[in-house]
Amino acid sequence: MTDSMISSFWGPVTSSTEWCEKNYLHSSYIAEFYNTISNIPCILLALIGLVNALRQGFERRFSVLHISNMILAIGSMLFHATLKKVQQQSDETPMVWEMLLYLYVLYSPDWHYRSTMPTFLFLYGAGFAIIHSLVHFELGFKLHYVALCLICIPRMYKYYIKTKEVAARRLAYLYIATLCLGALFWFLDRIFCDVISLWYINPQGHAWWHILMGLNAYFENTFLMYCRGEQLGWQSEVAHLFGFLPYVKIQKPKKQQ
Repeated sequence: MTDSMISSFWGPVTSSTEWCEKNYLHSSYIAEFYNTISNIPCILLALIGLVNALRQGFERRFSVLHISNMILAIGSMLFHATLKKVQQQSDETPMVWEMLLYLYVLYSPDWHYRSTMPTFLFLYGAGFAIIHSLVHFELGFKLHYVALCLICIPRMYKYYIKTKEVAARRLAYLYIATLCLGALFWFLDRIFCDVISLWYINPQGHAWWHILMGLNAYFENTFLMYCRGEQLGWQSEVAHLFGFLPYVKIQKPKKQQ
């Protein structure tokens, strides 16, 4: 927002987007302080999910998915810390790559031509990265990202209606709740920034968006891991780490162990 050309450790702002937080208010090394540190919970949640996926012996796709969540959060930190165009790409391009991974995880179990989907998604992701780095289409990027999210919804709903376990269905509710609440914070921070900037305390809506999207990704990944365990004939249940953070606990048949 204000003072976007301020001299700092990183130099002038070159990104096409800024958010409703005063630049370099707390440190000359961090442009948007709260928008930067709010990605830390996202990294920790993805790390917890990764450890669980590896420890329980889930397919490699889930480990890659959790790692992509961490990469996205790190890219977001770099972007908000510097507000440079190159770092903006490190935030936006992984957003699309992550959605392509979700499309693979969601649709690949019923895809008969197994090699075609990952090949197409890889080429699509590489092509997008090249085009987006050359021609930064801000509105087009947002519409493209929303379209990828919408493609995932029918499959998520199919998994939901087939899930009978109450604890697993609760994960789907948490996924929807964090998505809607995060979108609300994003919208308010973006649309009413001029008003919010006059308040004595900035509620940091975009920072809350980061935290809620970190939770959203964790709940979605956990739900998908439960559903995949059921597809593979594993005995799956939703347990809780520290008494509140859900995770999937599985028991494989002896012949698969």
